[in-house]
Order: sequence, then structure tokens, then C-alpha cells
Amino acid sequence: MSDPITDQRLLYIHDQLSDEDIQREVDLYGPLTDSVRQLIAATLQTEVGEPDVRRAKALVEEAAAILQARAIPGPYGVRWGASGWKRGWGNAADGVRNAVAPPLTVRTDPDGRTWADFHLGPQYEGPAGLTHGGVSALILDQVLGDCAVAAGSPGMTGTLTLRYRKPTPLGDLHAEARFDRMDGVKAIVKGHIADADGICVEAEGIFILPRWAREAAADAATSTAG
Repeated sequence: MSDPITDQRLLYIHDQLSDEDIQREVDLYGPLTDSVRQLIAATLQTEVGEPDVRRAKALVEEAAAILQARAIPGPYGVRWGASGWKRGWGNAADGVRNAVAPPLTVRTDPDGRTWADFHLGPQYEGPAGLTHGGVSALILDQVLGDCAVAAGSPGMTGTLTLRYRKPTPLGDLHAEARFDRMDGVKAIVKGHIADADGICVEAEGIFILPRWAREAAADAATSTAG
């Protein structure tokens, strides 16, 4: 049986692509992802008749076969180009190539605040007309995690605690986060999602760099010092 830690390490890839090559991939795959995202919404909202549904199904299966003719065998992972451009394009919250993602474009201000303005369509519905609570958690996990990265304390989610203060509508929303403090190896970040009328969901996240990553960083620092 393979070692899951070793397998995870193999998904962090330095492929040394140039910025120009990466931008070409963004320009090629980004619109495809947008089209699939539109297809997901259309599949939910359509009321066309049976012949059109069957025709659409055949076309979708044909498109899937074309794309699967040459495909990686597993997760996309995280990749870095020659300049350090990081691509987590399989990410379910903001992946350039993941049509499940809303998508989310997270930005960081000079003072360390991370934030995103985004739109949730009907495919993210939970209660009637409202955002699914798990989708709110997905978005906050990403925004808080990016805030930890921006603060120089990246890590994986240890805990994510949410308080749903009022129903979160579908449509235009805003998320933001601020770094709170360090507690040993734990980075603690707080944030929220709001609509035009105020905060809908509050969150506190604890992010911890995995032991293998801490050990690798320590080894790299030792090698550099030597």
C-alpha cells in the first residue's frame, strides 16, 4: 500500500513553466471552465422537452470523451512555474480549471486583509433561494486559509468554526478575513460573509502546517545555513 504522505508530496509540483506558458493555459482552459459552469446552471434550470434533453446529454458525453482522450490520472495538485506562479487549479473554491468553484478571486490588501466579491448562482442553493451552509463554509475556508498564507503562516485547516447569523442569499456576496494570532504552530484567522444588509456568517479558522512540511522547511533552512 502506498504511503499517503508520500503521495501527497508528489502532488506539489515544480514544473518550471514560464509565465507566458501559464498565461496561455489560463486563456485556454479558463473559458472552458466558464462554459462548463454555465452548463451546470443550465442543467438545473432547463425546462426544455425530452428530445432536447437527450440531444444535450449526447453532446455533453461527446465533449467529455474528447477531453478524456488525454487526461491526468488523478488530482491536479498544486504546481509552481519558473517564476513561482502558484496554480491550485483543481481547488473547489477558486480553481481555474474546476467548474465546481463559484469561482472565487481572493485579494489581499497591504494591511493583510483578504477579501473576495463573488456571485453565487442557483447551483449553490441549500434552503429555497438561499446559499447552502456548506458552500458558505467552503468559501470561508478558502478566504481564511489565504489570509493565513498572506500572514506568512500557511497551513491546512485544523478546525473551522462557523456562526450562521442570518440566512445567506444567493447572488452577490462579500467575504473577508483578518489574521488574529499565532498559538504555537496554529495560525488563527477570523472572517465573515456578508450581503448588502450585513454579516450573514462569521468564522474562525485554525490552520496548521503539516508536520512533514514543517520538517522539510527546517531541513531546507539547515541546508541553506550550512
